[in-house]
Amino acid sequence: MPDVSPPRGSARAVLPLAWRLTRLGGRRGMQNQLLAITAAAVSALVLLSLLGFGLGSWQRADRAGWLTPAASAEPTALQAATTMYVDGGRPVTVVELAQLPGKAATAAPPGLTGFPRPGQVYYSPALAALIHRLPAASLAGRFPRAARPGTLGKAGLSSPDALIAVIGRAAADPEMTARRGSTQDQSPTAVGIAGYATTASGTLSTNVSWAFLLAGALLIVPITVLAAASGRLGAARREQQLAGLRLAGATPRQILGLASVQSAATGLIGALIGAAAYAALLPLLGSYRVGGGTWFISDLWVGVPWALAVPAAVTLLTVASAVSALRQVVVAPLAAARRQDARGTRRGRAIAFLLILAAGALAQQSGRLDRVGLLALVVLVFLALGIVGPWAVDRLGRLLCRLARGPVLLLAGRRLADDPRAAWRTVNGLALAGLVAGFFSIAQLGGTGQNSSASEIALAVPRASATALVARAEQRLEAAGVHAAVTLNDQDQLLYVDDDQTVLDVQTSAAAGQLDRAVTALTGLTPTGYPTAGAYLGWDDAQSIRDLSSISIAVLVLSFVIAIASAGLTAAATVLDRRGVYRLLRLSGTPLGIIDRARLSETAIPLTVMAGTSTLIGVYAGLRLNAALHTSVDRGTALLLAGCVLLGSAGMLLALGLSRPLLRTVTADPGRRASRRGRARREGRKARAGKAERS
Repeated sequence: MPDVSPPRGSARAVLPLAWRLTRLGGRRGMQNQLLAITAAAVSALVLLSLLGFGLGSWQRADRAGWLTPAASAEPTALQAATTMYVDGGRPVTVVELAQLPGKAATAAPPGLTGFPRPGQVYYSPALAALIHRLPAASLAGRFPRAARPGTLGKAGLSSPDALIAVIGRAAADPEMTARRGSTQDQSPTAVGIAGYATTASGTLSTNVSWAFLLAGALLIVPITVLAAASGRLGAARREQQLAGLRLAGATPRQILGLASVQSAATGLIGALIGAAAYAALLPLLGSYRVGGGTWFISDLWVGVPWALAVPAAVTLLTVASAVSALRQVVVAPLAAARRQDARGTRRGRAIAFLLILAAGALAQQSGRLDRVGLLALVVLVFLALGIVGPWAVDRLGRLLCRLARGPVLLLAGRRLADDPRAAWRTVNGLALAGLVAGFFSIAQLGGTGQNSSASEIALAVPRASATALVARAEQRLEAAGVHAAVTLNDQDQLLYVDDDQTVLDVQTSAAAGQLDRAVTALTGLTPTGYPTAGAYLGWDDAQSIRDLSSISIAVLVLSFVIAIASAGLTAAATVLDRRGVYRLLRLSGTPLGIIDRARLSETAIPLTVMAGTSTLIGVYAGLRLNAALHTSVDRGTALLLAGCVLLGSAGMLLALGLSRPLLRTVTADPGRRASRRGRARREGRKARAGKAERS
């Protein structure tokens, strides 16, 4: 037998001994190592991706800030910004800039090399491509003709798909001095600015940033659970090995050192693989559309410090999880060697759970819960479930043992009661995913339907020349091939105008092509603003809702994938750890089908109870949010929730089913396996005796 006696020299002897113990694990030990590496890799990949989207959304918001500069008490230039729409609702931001005479030169906007002079026009690359693709009557006619339009650089773009036009004006131009009709997409007057050092954050970019922070808060606990599970894979075998060393005289420090080295190696390898996968998948991640466009790859790259810190954190979490599982080896190595673990769960877990829920309810009812408080509350609820989970599984196992009328439930109940923490680690991922699914499927953050004024276009015009402008508008629309009715309307709901202005109201087809041609034809009719199409009123709110919906679906998918992966890895590792118990059951005559059904019941029963409870908590939280926002649940909510529950349950059963061949392998022909081991031991003793006689 190879010598694995405890090291007697310096701490450097721990490394070769850890390597020898790993090699002695054989094929089953190597399978555990591969599972642990996979879990650590997935954890690092998801963490880095979430961090990339979170940091990238703030970088996006910073680059878009110049579009909404803060007004200055001592302005050096004027800036007017408005949003028009084209190609079925794609927003085009038009920024008009004018240097004030006699004032200091204004710094160039981000993405430009100099402040625009009158007559200069700059397009973002995406807008230039769209102008080239669409007919001039649909888009190009809205902008002044320039001999050589410039290009707005990346520093001024929130995303590669941003559609932005920058137009240089003179300070005395009517476009800069006239009072415009106001909507949420354009202000009534130009803003006096002195540069772009301070900006006002946009609602859309802020919502996206906070949505990613909420997604991170919802996913950080399942990811942490998965990373911790990687440290506990193969815990039973490691506990047996280290308990033997502890009984042979190894110190607690040496035992913990061996466990730390083994788990750190697998955790670090897996985390580095996950970091490499994150770097390789950056182009794919960049194609995810949110906030109105895709991403620059540089925005999603977290940088070298974070790229090193996240794998280090995953490694430390793996080590901490592995070391925490060896408390009994250090304190009571004989009990660990004999697989005696009398640790139960205490009622303090249930009390802590109730206290956390009560604190969350009080915070919600106080009405002072801001966004940071909401994130903290989400993490607290997850923490509460993690605390009460093992206690609930312990009580459930004891109840099953009392109610069992057959071997399947009896075996499942005994396993749950004997090791409730291990059983909870198998199902906690899906329980947390159920909480997320219940919340997001019920919570309605609002919605927009077809606007009642979808076929209307409104333009603020001076009241004194309104009649003449109606005739000119009709001529322009006829020349563009647009059939429309043009009237004047003082009570229009699309635009808010001054007393000396009225609204030129155009009723035409709601088709995108008709609207584009009509808006282009009416642009430049008067300097009092750009035409406003009713079909796109409230676009910012609608886009925010689409973004939140997209991020919510991504969180749901990721949470279920992480939960299923965690359950599958834990189930496979559990089969490997319990192979001795399963073999003894087979030797005693227990059919493999009963063992397998007991293994499935051991997961399915607590999964049904805990995931069902957490889903109901999520549904309740979603209903409370609906009540606060005065919204109701729509018809698709029940289908979405049912789909999440069914897919999650099916995925969990599939993950457990994938470990069935492994169970069949470790329990195959137990009698023959025992005979081979006995014959090998006898032959080994004879060989050693013969060698001793010859010597």
